[in-house]
Amino acid sequence: MLLKFAAKDFLDDREFKNVSPTTLDRYTRILAEFQDFCAKDEIVNVEDVSANIVKKYLTDCHKRGNKSTTVNTKLRGLKAFFNYMVECEVITEKRNPTTKIGYAKEEVKIEVFTDYHIQQMLGYYRRLKSRDKSFFAYRDYTIIVFLLGTGVRLGELCNLKWNDVNLVHDVLTVFGKKREQSSIPITEKLKKELAEYKIFCEQWFGTQSEYVFTDADNRQLTPNAVKCVFKRLKEIMNFKDVRLSAHTFRHTFAHRMLMAGCDVFTLQKMLRHSSIEMTQKYLSLWGIALKEQNEKFNPLNNLDI
Repeated sequence: MLLKFAAKDFLDDREFKNVSPTTLDRYTRILAEFQDFCAKDEIVNVEDVSANIVKKYLTDCHKRGNKSTTVNTKLRGLKAFFNYMVECEVITEKRNPTTKIGYAKEEVKIEVFTDYHIQQMLGYYRRLKSRDKSFFAYRDYTIIVFLLGTGVRLGELCNLKWNDVNLVHDVLTVFGKKREQSSIPITEKLKKELAEYKIFCEQWFGTQSEYVFTDADNRQLTPNAVKCVFKRLKEIMNFKDVRLSAHTFRHTFAHRMLMAGCDVFTLQKMLRHSSIEMTQKYLSLWGIALKEQNEKFNPLNNLDI
């Protein structure tokens, strides 16, 4: 079976299974890149793809500057594709070229924003907001505050509707990975920011959008648009020591919750991790700061032993 036809069948199947648009886009990009790589070796059929070809592709990705995390994401996509080929009996389980290929070891480094980073970003948008009342300045300012105050994922931010924001009971309803619905409490400070932002948007556009965060035409803001916002902000801020992305805000949320004494189980619920293991990565990474908290609050401090 031709690779390009097999890829189309796979993508149609994922769309039928209602994977998120972000996941579907990721599969599309991975398979398109893999097809181009195979074509250079004149490999056009699924049956002709060997484990060696997959390894060469992943090695090439690494040489082109892809980090281990990115390479692993691509391998994960290829594994899903070839597993589907086995299900469809295009190839046998024995001929699956990805079965015995393991994931690259990833460098465990989670970057977070400092007070300085946060104040610089918010200060920039505050200056813009006070100068010309720009919609973009107010929206982007609110996005940063929202991400810092909730730790939501990029897709959850973009898909959030005003109907999902309950300013009476101080709770948000978000749809995370695998379209799972979850409730997140919000603080009084964030509630106030959202209430004011909602009024601003209604006055700016003359009507209320279905979505909380929109573009200049009052249409739903896309994940790519938010990435572009952070790309521009990165150039302006010129931070050399941290990556400016939605996920860095999520890491920062987790870091500060733990540093303030939040227990790992509560944090797991707030971040909506499917397992406690992911949340515990934060715990092990920030052990030094947690040691300070332990020294301060440990129950042995008040016992005469």
